[in-house]
Parts: sequence; structure tokens; C-alpha cells
Amino acid sequence: MKKIILAFAIITILYSCKKEAANYVLFSGKISNINPTDSILSIKNNIFEKEITINKEGFFNDTIIIKSAGYYTLSINSENVGFAFLRNGFNVHLNTNRSTFFESSKYIGFGANSINFLLSQYKLSKTFGNPRALFTLKKEAFLKKINAMKNSFDSLKKVYVDIDTMLIRTSKKEHSELFNTLEKSYNQQYNAAKEQAAAAIKLTKGKPSPKFTNYLNYNGGKTSLDSFKGKYVYIDVWATWCKPCIGEIPALKSLEKKYHTKNIAFVSISIDSENTAGSWENAFAKWNKMVKSKSLTGTQLYAGEDVEFIKEYVVTGIPRFILIDPKGNIVNSNAPRPSNPDLEDLFKELGI
Repeated sequence: MKKIILAFAIITILYSCKKEAANYVLFSGKISNINPTDSILSIKNNIFEKEITINKEGFFNDTIIIKSAGYYTLSINSENVGFAFLRNGFNVHLNTNRSTFFESSKYIGFGANSINFLLSQYKLSKTFGNPRALFTLKKEAFLKKINAMKNSFDSLKKVYVDIDTMLIRTSKKEHSELFNTLEKSYNQQYNAAKEQAAAAIKLTKGKPSPKFTNYLNYNGGKTSLDSFKGKYVYIDVWATWCKPCIGEIPALKSLEKKYHTKNIAFVSISIDSENTAGSWENAFAKWNKMVKSKSLTGTQLYAGEDVEFIKEYVVTGIPRFILIDPKGNIVNSNAPRPSNPDLEDLFKELGI
């Protein structure tokens, strides 16, 4: 019976394509492999939010009156899982899998081509890898790669018909700005990218780890990387102003407690600085206060003005996690986060 109802709903969606555009969005779908706790699908942007109930079988169906056409993020129980382009008048049905929500999302109905076009653009952009790698290419190869990227994006317009004109204009503008920025930045970024690429080679598994020396220890005195010789060292590079860093604290504390008697040291290095705190004194005070207020465990260190270790590890974003073996060699220069189950799998592989 449910299959008959679903089939009828889809036929209704397709038939409605012929009707005059309405001042609302009809949004329905089926999410397979739904989790028992999944009950709310949120559709929102910076000026709008709508919550839709998901039943136990993963079906949802609702009418949405959005304030303006544009990009909207999709979340299940506050977890971002995807995005879409919506306009009043759309009548779309989503089929997807909970475990691979973004990758498996497919829309049908009036307006579906616009959303599928948007998703395909994003998936295509992911295949290009890190844009910084482009700057390691010689100028001729760089321009050839840029031209190939442009052609790839343009080819998507031939795959999907009746794409919303606003989406076409927005995509064209964004891509134009992106490629113009890349081309204008080439000369400036080429040398820097080459240096970083060379540095990355030094950070491969088995290479001797860069060292930090005499960092201030919250418990008193100063501590160096050599202080942990004979142990694995899991390093957390963080700052008090970094929300993702703070978000990892509960998982990090749990790991430190679980492996407290094992041959591994958990070392957190704060890179709070005058740039974010106004002065070095304020930066130190903020670090000191947060370590105390959150009862942070493990070894808590403050780098202060010594940024050499951070530079050698080419830390361009935080939190950054690094794993070093008992001999002082790199195991992983960009190790899994504490909240990632892959980290404990790695610990098991190493016999920790």
C-alpha cells in the first residue's frame, strides 16, 4: 500500500510541472536507512528556517513558503547533511540515503534540474582537489588546468535543461570571480606553494618530527617535545577562540582518560596570540583561564611568540592534530580528530 501511495505522490509531482507556478514550495522525499533518532529535517538559510517531520520509514512531505529564491542548507536533527536551491513554485521530491545523504541525493519534479545541477557542480568541484596545488604548476600547465575546469563546469549546463535563470547567473558570477582570483594570484602564490609542497615532503610518515622547545606548561615550568621521548605523542594545536577546537575537548578528555596508563602522551598546544587577544598578556591570560575553567587534562602548553613548530608543520587551520612515535618520528602529520573513530583504530594498529 505504501508503494502505491508513494508512486501516486511522484506522479502528482510530475503532473504538477504543467501547472502555473505557486507561491510556495512542495517538498517531499524518502530517506532510506534512516536512524532511529532522526525525526526533523530542517531547511534554512540566514533569513529563513523550516522544520519538517520525518516519519519512522524516512518519508517526509510539507509545504514551504520561502522568503526568496536561493541556497538552503538541509539538516537532520541539527546535523548538516546537504543543500539545495529552492524557489516558490518548485514541486520536488528527494530520494537519498541517510549514510551518504549528499552523494546519493537525487531530485525529481518541477525545479529538480536546478537542484541536481547545483549538486553536480559541487561534486565536480570536489574532484579538482586542493586549489593550492594549482599554484605548484608551471604557468602554462596552470592555465591549461584552469581552462579545463571552466569547460567542465560549462558542460554541466548541457546535461540539465530548464535550470533556474537566477542559479545560472549566480553560478556564472561565482565561477568568474573564482577563476579571475586564481589567475591574478598565480604569480604571488607560486613560490609560496612550492615552499609548502617541499615542506609537506618533510612531514611524511617516518620522517623526524619538527620539535618545539621550552613551551610554557600550565602546571609549571617549561616543556619540550624531547620530554616525551619513548612515548607516542598526540598533539592538539588549538586556540581559545576556535569553536571547532573547543568542540573536540570532550572527546579529547575522554581519550586522555581512557589511555591514561598507556604509552602515549596527550599534548595540547595553544597558539593564542596578540593578533586575536590584543596583546600577548591577554592571550596568555585567556589560555590560562580556559584551561582552568574547562578542567583540561593531558599536558597543556602555551607556544607564545615561538611559532617555528607551527610553521614547520605548515599549520594553516586549527584544530590540527599530529601523532608522533616514541622515537620522535612522524606517524601522521594530520591525524584524525579525537571525535573520529579512525583515531582509536590507528591506536590499535600501533599497539597503543
